[in-house]
Amino acid sequence: MTVLDWTFYSNPLRAWAIAAVTAIVVFLLLRLALAFVLKQLRRLAGRTAVGLDDLMVHTLSGTRWWFLAVVAVMAGSLALELPPNVRTGLKNVSVLLTLVQLGIWGERAVSGQVRRYTERRLVEDPASVTSIRAIGFVLNVAVWAGLLLVALSTLGLEITPLLTGLGIGGIAVALAVQNILGDLFASLSIVLDKPFVIGDFIIVDDYMGTVESVGLKTTRVNSLSGEKIVFSNSDLLKSRIRNYRQMEERRIVFSFGIDFRTSRDDVARIPETVREIIQALPDTRFDRAHFKSFGASSLDFEVVYYVLKPDFNLYMDRQQAINLAMLDRFTERGIEFAFPTRTVFVQSTPDATAGAAS
Repeated sequence: MTVLDWTFYSNPLRAWAIAAVTAIVVFLLLRLALAFVLKQLRRLAGRTAVGLDDLMVHTLSGTRWWFLAVVAVMAGSLALELPPNVRTGLKNVSVLLTLVQLGIWGERAVSGQVRRYTERRLVEDPASVTSIRAIGFVLNVAVWAGLLLVALSTLGLEITPLLTGLGIGGIAVALAVQNILGDLFASLSIVLDKPFVIGDFIIVDDYMGTVESVGLKTTRVNSLSGEKIVFSNSDLLKSRIRNYRQMEERRIVFSFGIDFRTSRDDVARIPETVREIIQALPDTRFDRAHFKSFGASSLDFEVVYYVLKPDFNLYMDRQQAINLAMLDRFTERGIEFAFPTRTVFVQSTPDATAGAAS
């Protein structure tokens, strides 16, 4: 009988040696395979602009040596005759460590995707960064919570009462913080649907200003008068929002009135005069000008034109130029703008006239 035939824990030393060599070889092969795969993925990531290979590199880089060791030990244990309780214990340990490794991979995948998104959107849409990070945190919690339930089930624990308790507790917590949750989901809706982004000029009911930031609970707007307006995200989405940043051009409607004593020919020429004035200006497009109606003290005209850029200051510059040009043209032709007047006609009766003569 040789030394290799000695029995230790129901297995000869030869079997233990085979198991040890198998475990070491499998461990080294796994390390080499992981290094080779990561090298190829990094090389591929350097040649392409696709983010999936970068995400895979970031995820697989989180592979722990003890996970490879567990796989190697399980492979080596196949050469041994182990008691059922030992085999079950080894299996449970390997499953638990595998779940931990899956959790690490899942967390790194989520964090890598969040990082890629935030780096890309930090300049274009800084408001979405905070919300995306919050989504990443929620996803990580969900990953670890799911793996924890799987681990408890693997250990033979009954998780149905636990899930029931968590469901009841979750309902109670949701009712207690429903306003906060409403604002949180509204924030996510703003990020995903993008009714506005930072820098947009918006009008909400009677409030207007430039969006400064979008947080998890509130959105802050700098008003034209200088103060900061804070909106609850849920209340904000319930309102009708007018976003002036996203319009491509501005439609302008304005009216004016001229004196009733203006001749018919001058009245007929006014729409053409206004058209010439507007068409002579850059960044404008004439639509129409009409003698609209007879007002209480004026002949009323309505004009529609477009400013081809949404800038408010540009619109005011063009409107001012139109007003000054109309003032000059009308003055040259002797046409007067109307102002509120009232003419009273007094007619004497015959009896009153005769009485006054006597």
